[in-house]
Amino acid sequence: HQQKLADQQKEAVVSTQSTGAEVMSHVAGYSVTIDVTCRDLQEKCKAERKPWSISKCLDTHCAVGEFIPAEKLKHNDVEMKLTVNGELRQHVNTREMLFDVPTLLEYVNRYITLLPGDLVQTGTPEGVGPMEKGDKVTVSIPGVSEASFTIV
Repeated sequence: HQQKLADQQKEAVVSTQSTGAEVMSHVAGYSVTIDVTCRDLQEKCKAERKPWSISKCLDTHCAVGEFIPAEKLKHNDVEMKLTVNGELRQHVNTREMLFDVPTLLEYVNRYITLLPGDLVQTGTPEGVGPMEKGDKVTVSIPGVSEASFTIV
């Protein structure tokens, strides 16, 4: 699909290492993602009363940053930034999330079996916005990890 309008959304992501009810003891590590939504496809699907999840599932629509082992990061105090062409679009700390990581994982685990290697995205803060061809998008945990790509 050749998208006409895509939005960037920075999200924290949690990687599991095994299954189990005590979800935090099974967290392997953390990363950040750039979750891209193809808005024109989303609106078309909505207008046709079809599922619009496909607008988030296209190839290259979820760039994942470097994996950080769980013991190297305090999940409840992680600063994250997203810039587009050097302009800060999103800046948040995980302590500001509506639901903390244990609550999110426990909720997801009630309905979906989490398997080793699964990634659970935590949601995005304010600052979601459009990207254009040629834009350079960078997501980071300052001083820990950074990932960049250019929209083609």
